[in-house]
Amino acid sequence: MSNQYFSKEGLEKLKNELLERTSVLRPEISKRIKEAKEQGDLSENAEFDAAKEAQSINEGRIEEIRQTIENAIIVSDGAKSGGVVVVGSNVKVESGKGSQQFVIVGVTESNPTAGFISNESPLGKAFLGHKKGDTVEVRTPRGIEQYKILEVK
Repeated sequence: MSNQYFSKEGLEKLKNELLERTSVLRPEISKRIKEAKEQGDLSENAEFDAAKEAQSINEGRIEEIRQTIENAIIVSDGAKSGGVVVVGSNVKVESGKGSQQFVIVGVTESNPTAGFISNESPLGKAFLGHKKGDTVEVRTPRGIEQYKILEVK
């Protein structure tokens, strides 16, 4: 698994999910499996099958989270970047769509509708390394769009 970028808050959220899955969800699923076993014949026991599937999904997610945390790189806010767009930067741009504000984040924290764009997205990649005043061209499904960087924080 490759390194992934996280804000301090995003990594904390992931750690909380891991804690929830290991200390709450895992015991609940284990209890469901035990109760289903006590019902007898497991060959036609839907509760047992459902609990085992839930266990499999939960354990898979736990392993995925652990690997992600192990490979996480925490980024600070972009204010310390010397005005250059980096992961963690808050970028104000202007395009044919008007003025827009974006925060460059790692893939796992991206939420384009809320303005959080991945450093691996076409738009995020295009902004990285540029500074206030630069004009950046981005290839989109509608063609090439130009974005002028108005502010980098």
